Amino acid sequence: MTTMTDQDTHVTAGVDTHRDTHTAAVLDQQGRLLDTATFATTRVGYQQLVTWIHSYGTIASVGVEGTGSYGAGLTRYLTNQHITVIEVGRPNRQHRRRHGKSDATDAISAARAVQSGEATGKPRGTTGPTEALRAIRVARNGAVKARSAAINELKALLVTAPNTIRRNLATKSTKQLIATTTNLRPGPDLTDPNTATKLAMRSLAQRITTLTNEISHLTEALDDIVTATAPPALLAECGIGTIIATDLLITYGSNTTRLKTEASFAAICGVSAIDASSGLQQRHRLNRGGDRQANAALYRAVIVRLRYHQPTRDYMTQRLTEGKTKREIIRCLKRYLARTTYNTLTHQQPTRHL
Repeated sequence: MTTMTDQDTHVTAGVDTHRDTHTAAVLDQQGRLLDTATFATTRVGYQQLVTWIHSYGTIASVGVEGTGSYGAGLTRYLTNQHITVIEVGRPNRQHRRRHGKSDATDAISAARAVQSGEATGKPRGTTGPTEALRAIRVARNGAVKARSAAINELKALLVTAPNTIRRNLATKSTKQLIATTTNLRPGPDLTDPNTATKLAMRSLAQRITTLTNEISHLTEALDDIVTATAPPALLAECGIGTIIATDLLITYGSNTTRLKTEASFAAICGVSAIDASSGLQQRHRLNRGGDRQANAALYRAVIVRLRYHQPTRDYMTQRLTEGKTKREIIRCLKRYLARTTYNTLTHQQPTRHL
């Protein structure tokens, strides 16, 4: 009778990720805990982690929590080592309440989720044009939020400004207000409310102008990447420009290994209906999960199409006569646009056109 050696043993590992350290746990084929250990979040630490797991047998798969955040570096390293990586969600809250929480227990839970088949998702892609788009989008979104905040602060300051300033600026549009306040010349006496208000308004206006230029530069960078990587048919769709295409490309490019059908892409975008039937009641509810930025991108595209795309306008009119509400029709249009986008990105022929 032959015995199974360590080299013949297949082990499953789970990793609880943090900023500075990763805690790993190893289970044997029967689900028994072999050991736990903590490693640094450096390349040397990743090497030590893999060597440590290998010391217990052949690695079947590794469940990593937070593959898109603290576990991104480890995920890339394991993928380059041709090790199967499974994305693991948060541990069950009820289990935490009963058994407590620690890095080791979270790592064990991750390993058990993989071994039991509860966790099966593959991690998002973090390389290539998708990662480039994601990085630039982060910077652009931050600049857009900062500009909006500065504009609101400028307008709020105008409300409480002295009458001599407010009288000249109150009727101007936002663009005119920024252009005018950029050229204000405060006096030398900063204790004077007029002087201080002019200085504050000029500072905000110059900040807005700088942020506007930064947004334009980042938008051009996104446009270059989208033009180089996206199928021309995507940008040819009514309502889909550079920013919306960026959101959809990030969602699709990050999940190419997950997407099997257009229905799976719709689910990731959060536009698929979810069965909520029970007993004699048969119904579906709105999907509030998925990538909310992709969902918002589809919504913006649908709103544009309802204004400028005549077939979409005709569809809205037809469904209104059938008793559907506008919100329900917009959800249908988002689902249709998700199908069209998937077919475009995978170079498949759409089943029909609106």
